[in-house]
Amino acid sequence: MNAVTIVIASMCILAIAYRLYGTFMMVKVLKVNDDKPTPAHALEDGKDYVPTNKWVSFGHHFAAIAAAGPLVGPILAAQFGYLPGLLWLLIGAVIGGAVHDIVVLFASMRKNGKSLSEVAKDELGPVAGFCTGLSMLFIITITMAGLSMVVLHALERNPWGTFAVGITIPIAMGVGLFYKKTGNLKLASTIGFLFLMVGVFIGPWVQTTALGDFLTLDTKTLAIALPVYAFFAAALPVWLLLAPRDYLSSFMKIGVFIALIAGMFVVNPSIPFPAFTEFVKGGGPVLAGPVWPFISITIACGAISGFHAFVGSGTTPKMLNKWSDMKPVAFGAMLVECLVGIMALIAATALQPADYFAINSTPEVFRTLGMDVVHLPELSREIGLDLEGRTGGAVTLAVGMTYIFTEMPFFSHLASYFFQFVIMFEAVFILTAIDAGTRVARYLIQDFFGEVYKPLKKTDWIPGSVFASALACFMWGYLLYSGDIGSIWALFGVSNQLMASVGLIIGATIVLKIADKRRYILTCLIPLAYLYVTVNYAGYWMVRNVYLNPEAAGYSVLNGVLSIIMLLLGFIIIVAAVKKWAQMWRDPSLRMEASIPG
Repeated sequence: MNAVTIVIASMCILAIAYRLYGTFMMVKVLKVNDDKPTPAHALEDGKDYVPTNKWVSFGHHFAAIAAAGPLVGPILAAQFGYLPGLLWLLIGAVIGGAVHDIVVLFASMRKNGKSLSEVAKDELGPVAGFCTGLSMLFIITITMAGLSMVVLHALERNPWGTFAVGITIPIAMGVGLFYKKTGNLKLASTIGFLFLMVGVFIGPWVQTTALGDFLTLDTKTLAIALPVYAFFAAALPVWLLLAPRDYLSSFMKIGVFIALIAGMFVVNPSIPFPAFTEFVKGGGPVLAGPVWPFISITIACGAISGFHAFVGSGTTPKMLNKWSDMKPVAFGAMLVECLVGIMALIAATALQPADYFAINSTPEVFRTLGMDVVHLPELSREIGLDLEGRTGGAVTLAVGMTYIFTEMPFFSHLASYFFQFVIMFEAVFILTAIDAGTRVARYLIQDFFGEVYKPLKKTDWIPGSVFASALACFMWGYLLYSGDIGSIWALFGVSNQLMASVGLIIGATIVLKIADKRRYILTCLIPLAYLYVTVNYAGYWMVRNVYLNPEAAGYSVLNGVLSIIMLLLGFIIIVAAVKKWAQMWRDPSLRMEASIPG
């Protein structure tokens, strides 16, 4: 198998899915039309509710949802071979992820941009709404701290990367102000992109100056700086920092992967990995569990992810200019993210299997595999870094992309540059999810605690916005600074997909309520049935074999208790949903609402 064949076939499948299935979801299932104003117009306040060009909205949404998941998840799942990950990425994204993202966005927009917990309360009752809100607040806190830890380690004592990432902040604010004043998106984009590239490419020079010494930061300093930045991203008007920064960052994200795709066609690397490895039954050096359910838990954002529900019911529904913009912004962005995941999978499986396992497992574990590395010593020399035992996936992606880029003409002596560039690129990729995620956490806190103090529910109330933003940053910032998040990060995989199940539950309720034909609920029920069973079995497997197993390396009673609590919250929500569906199925008067209220 070669990489070009996989890329072409995948792009064709995703393009057909967007054209046919995306249109079906918009026209037949959700019955979308542009006759009614979107929440961005109806509630326009110049701060949170801002009608935005659909491509700017796409850039923001894609940048926010595409974090570490589509990069790291497929790389870790490569342990099972290239085929399980490829199949789950394509099937999961088309049948599950794209449907999840568009129905969640639609459900939130029907409720004037309310969070998923508020929508759950309106549709399923107060108990389900409370459980959804508690789950979302728990997951978003873990997610922000966990993603920040990845960035923290990528930028630690890395002045080039710190400068290149940090310079995007003033550039984005300048672009936001320029676009706000002139309305000229093309000129604003061009200027912003050029400044972004200047910031990236002068990084190697910066690190040789006094500024480079100043930007050589340790982990504790970065652990304070990241929440401070996220506070301003959450509290400032969306048009000033968050949207233009995410929009500009999307140029880098998409540009790098276009370059990677081009490199695939030039180099056409073979895939030395087998379709299935011996570890599909479990016991692997990277992932301990079997291929199912862990292929669907490890590969999250590239196929389907509950984190997308935070963005789809947070910032994005307050920005869309027209209802029809949902198709490119939600359905389309999910399919593009799927392609990102496929490229990451190819970058990992383009390495020799022994090289891959040497990077992604500890030296002690690797020695037990009886494998001999092939190109790794040479790659380590060219990059100038010992690559063995650098687990977690980020270094593997950088090595794989560097390997492909340096096989292209004229680039063979730039291995060290490409490696550092990809490390920086990964940091930017993740940071755009952190700023949007923190803003979503702010909305969740305002909704959740607004039940006690009503003014907090007003997103335009400045004291409430500042308080909620500060509390959100403190919650995940404390975990980041103390490092306690490492003890519960393993929960993220299960809890993230559990939240995707909740998103599909809400989507199924909305579809049953508005669709002309009841069978259209299957668009949500089919992926929901698979995901819910998968998540619960994965949670049970982890609790039994790891968290509450004293002989396991990851033994933790706390993790076991938290896993059980999360699964119980999901069970309560789905019981409430099934009761609601049964009522709606029997009583036609509860169905056939207008798809877009007005």
